[in-house]
Amino acid sequence: MESQRTFLFIGFLLVSFLLFQQWNIDNNPQVNTETSATTQASTNQSTGNDFVPQSSTGDLPVATAATSRQIIDVTTDVFSVKLDTLGGDIIETKLLKFKEKIDNDSPFMLLGVLDGNQYFSQSGLIGLHGPDASAEGRPTYQAAQTSYQLTGDELRVPLTFEKDGVSFTKTYIFKAGRYDVDVEYQIANNTAETKQVQLFTQIKRSITEKGGMIDQTYLGTAYGTSEEPYEKYSFDDIKERDLNINTTAGYISFIQHYFVSAWVPKQDQQNNIYTKARNDNSVIIGLKGPLENVAANSAQTISSTYYMGPKDSAALEALQTDLDLTVDYGWLWFISQPLHSLLMWLYGLIGSLGLAIIAITVIVKMVLYPLTKAQYTSMAKMRNLQPKIMALKDRYGDDRQKMGQAMMEMYRKEKVNPMGGCFPLLLQMPIFLGLFYVFMESVEIRHTEFLYLNDLAAMDPYFILPILFGASMFLMQKLQPMTVTDPMQQKMMTWMPVMFSVFFIWFPSGLVMYWLISNLISIAQMLYIYKGMEKKGISVKS
Repeated sequence: MESQRTFLFIGFLLVSFLLFQQWNIDNNPQVNTETSATTQASTNQSTGNDFVPQSSTGDLPVATAATSRQIIDVTTDVFSVKLDTLGGDIIETKLLKFKEKIDNDSPFMLLGVLDGNQYFSQSGLIGLHGPDASAEGRPTYQAAQTSYQLTGDELRVPLTFEKDGVSFTKTYIFKAGRYDVDVEYQIANNTAETKQVQLFTQIKRSITEKGGMIDQTYLGTAYGTSEEPYEKYSFDDIKERDLNINTTAGYISFIQHYFVSAWVPKQDQQNNIYTKARNDNSVIIGLKGPLENVAANSAQTISSTYYMGPKDSAALEALQTDLDLTVDYGWLWFISQPLHSLLMWLYGLIGSLGLAIIAITVIVKMVLYPLTKAQYTSMAKMRNLQPKIMALKDRYGDDRQKMGQAMMEMYRKEKVNPMGGCFPLLLQMPIFLGLFYVFMESVEIRHTEFLYLNDLAAMDPYFILPILFGASMFLMQKLQPMTVTDPMQQKMMTWMPVMFSVFFIWFPSGLVMYWLISNLISIAQMLYIYKGMEKKGISVKS
């Protein structure tokens, strides 16, 4: 297999891959993955408290009552959070350790009202005696303070509501340095009859415009059950059909580029996962826990955990075994996960993410060297057979059957496998694609500076890396003289480095740097392998 054909093959795979991703985007609407606006959530804006699920017993919830409420401010070392006392929901979350933009020091707003689009976390109690299923609308909680500040390892923010002899205390528990928040309901039944409640937790998000072709990351809901560890459920899926799945354990989540929010219920109980498409161009994915009976003159505690933060695989897996799959590495996740771990280990060792990318590229190329050697050796042998192949073509002309038989006989005698150059390449492609997903999904790369680049997750502002990549590709072509005789193919091969350079202009600079380093190592390996072959008397020149 000639090098030109290899480039064509790589180009075909790359274009096929991007076309497949684009097809996914077209069929699973995706949106701008990062929030770009810094619009503040107004305390007078609708918080989307207009949907409460039915309980498992079928009692009907009612519309939200227009009730005055307060906004409670909570600040920790990683969060700035606003709680609405109407329903006790999280209506805004800013991540203090992440900037909105590279040139803007404002903290990144994950939840809230962004350019008119809603993104809220909601929870409540339904069932026969759940306050959120009341005919008077969702409860308005009382808070002892209007603002809370984390000063130690833990901060508890209690919200209280009392009705008909039952006291409900909804407590948010924030912990230092962590993006998961426990939500705890304490129900004190001071009556002479048993009360029945059911916990629901849900995420509401507006449907927005899809992103561009280069933005290949998924934006939408996903969930996990005892049978399916990770299942995407797009905006279109929700509009087409509501989910209604009963499962032990499980989780629900909303995924966007670099960040995720997820509700994780108690893993030893039966839960129900549901979705709902709303008329206000939004969707809801939620969880309902089991019905809980609170005996007369007794108290009971029900809780769940909400994560809202960066895609941190370790932190997510610690909450729920399968939740780390929301770091969406695609179908090559089993390759990407160890590569990401290796990248982070190198980062911790070297202290520079840019150098870590270079180091992991060197390591991967060294590990794959045996396959690379087999590929180039087979390519050289095939090139040496070109005169004999041309002689067979002259001999058999248009008789394809005899031509094919003669070529197979020649391959057998020469001990050459015509697919020998392609097979090693096929084995390498999953690893390269796995690295592609690692660089696309790693939040650590976001806003990371390296040399003249101010963000490895953004395109090269000076186009230096795409130009160098094209030059390295051109050099690789020159080291392997073009043997194709068709003028059209020759033109395509000549312009291919230019086409790839233009194509890579819009790719994240960290990813283009990886491809450039990979090309440079390939050139060095090619020269080394060809030198060894010439010593053995195997010609590598056409």
